[in-house]
Amino acid sequence: MGAWMRAKGYEPKLVLCSTAERTKETLELVIPALTRRPQIRYDRSLYLAEWPALLAEIRAVADETSPLMVVGHNPGLEQLAIALALQAQSAAERGRLEKLAQKFPTAALAVLDFEIADWSGLKSGLGRLIDYVRPKDLDGGNGGDNE
Repeated sequence: MGAWMRAKGYEPKLVLCSTAERTKETLELVIPALTRRPQIRYDRSLYLAEWPALLAEIRAVADETSPLMVVGHNPGLEQLAIALALQAQSAAERGRLEKLAQKFPTAALAVLDFEIADWSGLKSGLGRLIDYVRPKDLDGGNGGDNE
């Protein structure tokens, strides 16, 4: 996943990561493949957080910190991605959203883009789901599902 992220240019400046061992291990597998090591903020409040709590954590991030990656747990993370991308604009984006809603497995990556001035303005429906990839997509040679 890290090599795929690097190839696509999806490299975070900051990572918000749950303090759970599994999330830390997942993140440590991704980091070496990136071209630069992002700032990492481990946060106990992300552990099994519901999506509104995850949204609140993102809203609290400094304005200039973008791109941002969140490494957390389901069902909250999956629900957050769906809530942020509710207003899919294209058929391709709707297809990605349907695929995401079917299953958001461990190590899956949803890439969302927002036209907001700062993170404090983030709310449901503002995101464009520009990519969604699961580990099995990479094994199969698909390499993601972007426009």
